[in-house]
Amino acid sequence: MHNPIAPASETTPLTVLRIDASARSNGSVSRQLADHLVDQLGRNVAPIHLVQRDLRDNPPLLDEAWVGANFTDPAQRTEAQRQALSLSDTWVSELMAADILVIATPIYNFSVPAALKAWIDQVTRARLTFQYTEHGPKGLLSGKKAYVLVASGGTPVGGEMDFATPWLRFILGFLGITDVTVIAADRGMARGNEARQAALEQINHSLVRHSPSPAHAIHDASLIH
Repeated sequence: MHNPIAPASETTPLTVLRIDASARSNGSVSRQLADHLVDQLGRNVAPIHLVQRDLRDNPPLLDEAWVGANFTDPAQRTEAQRQALSLSDTWVSELMAADILVIATPIYNFSVPAALKAWIDQVTRARLTFQYTEHGPKGLLSGKKAYVLVASGGTPVGGEMDFATPWLRFILGFLGITDVTVIAADRGMARGNEARQAALEQINHSLVRHSPSPAHAIHDASLIH
């Protein structure tokens, strides 16, 4: 995996992992924001290799078999235990390989959808994405950039009723991903299309203003902040 803030050839694509958490496939504002962000990344920042996970079909919740397998030493796991962790292993590998993480999510009842919480549970793995040290837990996914694209009907993002974005910032930081940009189309029921347009403009501003010239290395840090 290459570090997105290290110099690289202009032909080297950035690996973008896109996670969609909305239960809606049509009319989802968070999906529209993610479409636009991914398009702008490819147009104005660097060539990209896109990996997409749609959580609309509800990823599995952790169960007793999963927990037992996870706490078993990898060398001692049975075939059944390896199967119990196979999806989690795949998702962890995708996350570890990503240069940029894009999470597109609505706010449901002041927090994240259950499907997104399930994905987080599947990729938060001791010894893989974080580890315990004598100084406390340490994230193992440093050097990545994350965009959190949020849509809400009535919850002001960043306000006291928003339990979604602070938690996402915390859990990503716990895994070592501390460079997190939140872009919100919030209070859509009151603001209507204004909320979506403001978020699209924020995406444009955060990416286009850092467009690389041909002489610049694609992975310059300023391009993805």
